Amino acid sequence: MEDTILSIEGIHKQFDTVKALDGVSIDVRRGEFLTLLGPSGCGKTTLLRIIAGLEHPDEGRILLNGQDVTDWEPNRREVNTVFQNYALFPHMNVERNISYGLRLRKVPKEEAHRRVEEMLELVQLAGFGQRMPSQLSGGQRQRVAIARALVCQPAVLLLDEPLGALDLQLRRQMQTELKSLQKRLGITFVYITHDQEEALNMSDRIGILHNGRLEQLGTPDDIYERPITRFAAQFIGQSNMVEAQVLDQDPDGLLTLRYAGGTIKAKGQAQPGELLTLSVRTERVKYGKDTRYGFDLSGTVKAHTYTGGMLRTTLLLPDGQELTVSGMGGSDERVAVGTQVHIQWDPACSAIVERREPGEKA
Repeated sequence: MEDTILSIEGIHKQFDTVKALDGVSIDVRRGEFLTLLGPSGCGKTTLLRIIAGLEHPDEGRILLNGQDVTDWEPNRREVNTVFQNYALFPHMNVERNISYGLRLRKVPKEEAHRRVEEMLELVQLAGFGQRMPSQLSGGQRQRVAIARALVCQPAVLLLDEPLGALDLQLRRQMQTELKSLQKRLGITFVYITHDQEEALNMSDRIGILHNGRLEQLGTPDDIYERPITRFAAQFIGQSNMVEAQVLDQDPDGLLTLRYAGGTIKAKGQAQPGELLTLSVRTERVKYGKDTRYGFDLSGTVKAHTYTGGMLRTTLLLPDGQELTVSGMGGSDERVAVGTQVHIQWDPACSAIVERREPGEKA
């Protein structure tokens, strides 16, 4: 798993005045499920097309199994792509759609038929070989597209938002099936999505792209619990952005910071006087009568919002700032609006996402 099958090295790509990719480098491990996550226009589809050979980078190179394939035509690369719109041939039945790539490679008929039947079994469409695409549901068409991409046994499978056209319930079902399929086959998947939940549910690692740059690369746990930039923290999940000034640091790396007229604690390295922005997940914030973790921070319960099992609470701080708290809870667990409370969180659960010197603009 740890050895590299695909290397993306310093990729730059510009379209007219738009810088689509700005020096992106990623080593993709053999057999892993890597997701490229980001908003529309971040460069993720352009990067996928460069890996597939459908676009050429202005700078940088693509290595597959250690071989430089940057200038190779798409049909020479051991990669296949699954698109959001399925791209099935409407005049071909399921069997012929899946076997299309095998016919181009002149695989003997008996061998091709065996591999198609194996693929149909794998994607739970056994017996569907003679049906036309128009006779299939959206989820079934997506399975056919995946089978067609896999039947030629690519080293890397590229998936460009393949579940985007499905309804929510089917999409979640297909997420589970696709992840299970990838693990059974052991094929490397490079998956594109703008859906953070999808990325967290399916991936071994996630690369967050923003304005053509790689903001962060790590496991779902790393990305969620330990974001390293403000964008990464705000794009996945719900976070409070806490801007505080360092007062001091103890020998164990525990920082004391001034925030909203009180003091809070955080883990990390910083100099006294430095201004830090901390990402604190809304579900990590606690409030009530007791104080913990050495915090001296108070506020007032401003409002509660109940959304089907999830309680969101807004806390008003003395300087007018607000913190959001989320968690499971019903009406019997709510602290009354207007109540003065102590506020705290585990210092290890905050992440430094931005730092600057006093007087330096954010």
